[in-house]
Amino acid sequence: MLPPLHQELEDLKSQGLYRTTRLVKGPQDRHVQIDGRDFLLFCSNNYLGLANHPALKKDAQNALRTYGCSTVASALISGYMAPHEALETRLAEFLGTEAALTFPTGYMANLGAVTALVGPEDIVFSDTLNHRSIIDACRLSRATVAIYPHKDTDHLNTLLQSKREYRRRLIVTDGIFSMDGDLAPLPELVDLAQKHGAILMVDDAHGTGVLGPTGRGTPEHFGLTKGIDVLMTAGSKALGTFGGFIAGTNDLIDLLRNRAAPFIYTTALPPDACAATCTALDLVDTTPDIRNALWKNIHTLRQGLEALEYDLMESQTQIIPILIGDPDRTMAISAFLYDRGIYLSGIRPPTVPEGQSRLRLTLMASHTKEDIQQLLEGLAEVRRIYF
Repeated sequence: MLPPLHQELEDLKSQGLYRTTRLVKGPQDRHVQIDGRDFLLFCSNNYLGLANHPALKKDAQNALRTYGCSTVASALISGYMAPHEALETRLAEFLGTEAALTFPTGYMANLGAVTALVGPEDIVFSDTLNHRSIIDACRLSRATVAIYPHKDTDHLNTLLQSKREYRRRLIVTDGIFSMDGDLAPLPELVDLAQKHGAILMVDDAHGTGVLGPTGRGTPEHFGLTKGIDVLMTAGSKALGTFGGFIAGTNDLIDLLRNRAAPFIYTTALPPDACAATCTALDLVDTTPDIRNALWKNIHTLRQGLEALEYDLMESQTQIIPILIGDPDRTMAISAFLYDRGIYLSGIRPPTVPEGQSRLRLTLMASHTKEDIQQLLEGLAEVRRIYF
């Protein structure tokens, strides 16, 4: 039987760490409906505004009519259909790799890749601010884990020099860090991986579609055409769809098919999600104006926030944290904005380190000048009242 859980929940409430959900009605867009009210949405990962795009919905509907609602089996049984093959081919082409593999979520893609590549005889070098899915993947792999300070390549170099006795050595990092909005030093990491004979894995879930001259993500942003051995990305961010993906060599993808438990032992991604993702990738290629609109919004908002003297940490992207510090104050500010029709989530430990509670502000290409002005006016009020 369950032990008494009430006190545990009360403890979370007293620490300002209790969480609930809000029921959003209608599609994910710049405006959403909650409890019969209209809100400006500034905490979604729908960066390019594609989640409700007519072309994605049309192709998803066509896939539903042809293939049904679910694969109802793992890919290795009978769940691998034409949309999966088409998406994997399109992803490899888009990302410039030999092959790609689809997983139901980005979380599962990270779990699958890390645990298939390393085990008890190996070591993983992981940035201290990596996503929780990477942290869990490292733990589940049973490899030794060495945590290096955020983006500290000198420290990582020292670790790599001193940890030579392992069968395999894997460096793993986010491309864009999901809570801070800053970029991993990928050129330096590529150099270190090659210098020390290590594998380099990059989770670029938040970079694909946003960064780089053609939206290929963080590697393209840095002008890298080789050196990243395992590239992970996701449909559920800028592409506006669903699923997690690993791209790399044919041998890597073949190994994952045979050893990645989250691929082998779960139902394959629904066909409609595959079809919509192919369409999203096509839109990234054919409509650069969408990406350009996002970056115009980023620059406009940053100027306004800097004028208000907010601490934006080291953000360089569409993810703009506003550092508050105290979790109760953070949630009070989030509630204040919510009362004024602005949905902007507060982020607290354990998602972020103690003392670094923040508003995690994210932009969409579809936000208008008026939307951004309304947000800045609300944050100007916050500045007067709470600081």
